[in-house]
Amino acid sequence: MNDDLTALSARVDRTNELLERMLAEVAKTPSTHAIFVDAGYLYAAAGRLVAGTEDRRAFDLDAQGLIDALIDRARTIFADSRLLRVYWYDGARRRIHTAEQQTIAELPDVKVRLGNLNANNQQKGVDSLIRTDLESLARHRAISDAALLGGDEDLVSAVEAAQGYGARVHLWGIEAPEGRNQAEPLLWEVDSQRTLDLDFFKPYVARRTVPAYEAGATRPAREDVRFVGAQIAAKWLSDRGREALVELLPGHPYLPGPVDQDLLVEAEGLLQYSLRGQADLRRALRDGFWEHLQTQY
Repeated sequence: MNDDLTALSARVDRTNELLERMLAEVAKTPSTHAIFVDAGYLYAAAGRLVAGTEDRRAFDLDAQGLIDALIDRARTIFADSRLLRVYWYDGARRRIHTAEQQTIAELPDVKVRLGNLNANNQQKGVDSLIRTDLESLARHRAISDAALLGGDEDLVSAVEAAQGYGARVHLWGIEAPEGRNQAEPLLWEVDSQRTLDLDFFKPYVARRTVPAYEAGATRPAREDVRFVGAQIAAKWLSDRGREALVELLPGHPYLPGPVDQDLLVEAEGLLQYSLRGQADLRRALRDGFWEHLQTQY
């Protein structure tokens, strides 16, 4: 009998030891968050707020700059967490990427998911894609927090699914000029709510106008734009010094919104050419900026 009790006690001690080690490992595992963007809601609400229209054809959206800003905001909110990735949900005919969607898909840490567009240009299947990803990531403990930029009541089931597996869902909205642009049942269901205001979106949304200097202008080559990016970086470093560089480098390849907007405006002045809506040239500009700064570190 004593031998049995001794063996049982040893097994209990061993089990407790394994549990303690497992809990210690869990405690050391960093929290992880992901950002889920309903692009249909984003374009409609941000377009209405900044450009006064929901028609995508009437304004340009600097998706890369905006995504960088969303990542920066999440980094501030989830200070002790790491980013898994940004999920970008949009619609396309026959689920074939547009040129803009392809550019977004090529961005680091971004995953584009496409639903269909019907004859009335309405998205179909996007909400189910969001639910599938939210539920799967929460079930596999891939994320502890989800920042959801959207407003459709159909997203309630996605929120409930993720919460059922222990993830917290934080709803991000876009300031509405009038009334509300998010469904009340969705607001009731989430763990927290935040509203991104006009000042947040202003640098990334602009009505499509042709600047005076663009009339008859020749589109610059990517290498020329990259060189201008390096020129601006040299001036930026001269004006702000190495301390500012040290603060900027950990964010690579992302630029804070204000820095990115200043880079765009200055480059357009030097090139005498608008880079709005020119995703490949904007990328070359940022590449040139970063490449020069990295050579100076």
